[in-house]
Amino acid sequence: MVTNWNGELYISLAVIFFSIIGSFFILRLDWKKYGLLYVLSAFVGNVLCYIFVTIGFYTFPNRFFPNITSMPILTVSTAFPFLVLFGVHYSPELWKWKIPFYWTLVHIGVFAETFVLSRTDLIQYTFKWDLFDSYSWWWIYLLLFEWVGNLIIPNNIRRPIPVETFYFGRLGWGFVHFVLIVTIFLAGYYLGVLNSEPYDFP
Repeated sequence: MVTNWNGELYISLAVIFFSIIGSFFILRLDWKKYGLLYVLSAFVGNVLCYIFVTIGFYTFPNRFFPNITSMPILTVSTAFPFLVLFGVHYSPELWKWKIPFYWTLVHIGVFAETFVLSRTDLIQYTFKWDLFDSYSWWWIYLLLFEWVGNLIIPNNIRRPIPVETFYFGRLGWGFVHFVLIVTIFLAGYYLGVLNSEPYDFP
């Protein structure tokens, strides 16, 4: 059972709720195919999270069912699959255009993780893990399931963003550059703050 309701758990609940809603709108296009992708991504996400928690890379001080599990199973089982479904459903057809698409998605995800890391007690890194590790695994996870999604999801139930959207001066071009510039600036600021503070090794 949840021991104490606090702001962190309300954030988790909001993430779970909106992830379920977002996933539903994609799942309803084909419950079997998108459902299989959802289950696979949730399973792999939980396995990876379990391995990293067991090794001691990070902990989750505030989570649902703390007496049952050491990791946020509900969040991992909803938010991660939603990102996978969103990516597979909307990513451009050609790989050279998938890269800026996922680049933007990864930066948004890492920004959200950094905010949670620095402003809440939902997750805590140990000295063995840092944002670069997290950034790398976001790429690995999402590109892996982009490849898997290409094997499972046919083109007729996908809605790839037109490549013209990413051309110079277009909305997609502007959005990608805005996200990358802002998140890279904030990452530099965050690293500067970390370097200015002494770190207490466990």
